[in-house]
Amino acid sequence: MADRVGIYPGSFDPPTYGHLDLISRAYRLFDTFIVAVAYNPEKKGLFSVDERIEMLRHCTKDYANIEITSFQGLTAEFARQRNATTLVRGLRVVSDFEYEITMAIANQKLNPKIDTVCLMPSEKFLLLSSRIVREIAVFGGDLREFVPPEIQRRIAEKLGHK
Repeated sequence: MADRVGIYPGSFDPPTYGHLDLISRAYRLFDTFIVAVAYNPEKKGLFSVDERIEMLRHCTKDYANIEITSFQGLTAEFARQRNATTLVRGLRVVSDFEYEITMAIANQKLNPKIDTVCLMPSEKFLLLSSRIVREIAVFGGDLREFVPPEIQRRIAEKLGHK
């Protein structure tokens, strides 16, 4: 039987406790689990792709079968290149469902060997998003409930906060 390869694609800008919650549960389902930071030249992120990879590697250093990498282009094509059979997505609220089912159908049309599995975050992370973290950070809010200390430090440095 071939290795079960799963991919969790996303922007992770910045990585949050919600992302880490999904990673900590999803990686156990696969022989190889790839956390793939999407590079989109149309979007200006708070952190570069390389910085996001570095932060994710720091936060997942204790997991043996996780690879942190980046990709550009179609997720379905990246999955084909990596021989993945499953995309992992987070499903927080009902409004996420419409987007995720649309993407799952498109990805399966582009790569019939790929299935999408949606995981619900733990309850305390249900409404957490990178966008909310960035907004709180810009206004100097307390991020302890949302991101690990290393990520808090990196955000403060990036925004010039002490």
